[in-house]
Amino acid sequence: MRERILYYALKYDGDYNKIAKAILNKESYKKANCKDNFIIIGDKDYPKKLLSLKKPPFILFYKGDIKLLKKEAVAIVGSRKMTLYGKKYTNQIASILSNKYVIVSGLAAGVDSEAHKSSIIKGKSIAVLGSGINYIYPKSNTNLYNYMQKDNLIISEYPNGVVPKPYYFPFRNRIIAALSKSVVVTQAALRSGTMLTVNEALELNKDIYVLPYSIEDSAGSGCNYLIQQGANIILIEDLIDLCNNI
Repeated sequence: MRERILYYALKYDGDYNKIAKAILNKESYKKANCKDNFIIIGDKDYPKKLLSLKKPPFILFYKGDIKLLKKEAVAIVGSRKMTLYGKKYTNQIASILSNKYVIVSGLAAGVDSEAHKSSIIKGKSIAVLGSGINYIYPKSNTNLYNYMQKDNLIISEYPNGVVPKPYYFPFRNRIIAALSKSVVVTQAALRSGTMLTVNEALELNKDIYVLPYSIEDSAGSGCNYLIQQGANIILIEDLIDLCNNI
């Protein structure tokens, strides 16, 4: 099955539905050449947490320390365009939580990048890509990518060379949610892709923690909405004990 899934993943550029159809139809396959590390569903290193998904990835290409997938993790997600307030507290929250948890995010601009950068200073981080395992997006994160592929972890269900498509990013959010004990939102507008990650997490019965914003700040309107809907609020005075509360 390992060779079969690898072949389908390379043939169909990691497209979940096409791989599933090929498996169902017992489509013919042949030995495929792949220089990148990978695990498939059923491997000993494949995280059981992903099996709770309706569509668990058949394969994960990776760079770095695969054993991080087995450690307790918290996701930090949010907007690509950050305010100074959002950046400040994303850094603080990631730094504090990385003392106890592996921090999971998506290596996008904004909150994702800041969460990764702050967590790898003293802790570890996992980046879940919405592109091929060797495709860095955005390019401004090249140095961060190169650093993380050594002692941290970068994963993707898409093989080398696959250019990101708009729907890849919301689809990969299910992996971020499933790998994490809880999801922390540090900045989000009301109509934000971050809400898709939150919805994935809620379907998996994960706890949501949110940084509050001024009612006049539209950049955080999504955060305030989540709090209104019952998400846990992160208060500044509680930051020191955040590891014990999440």
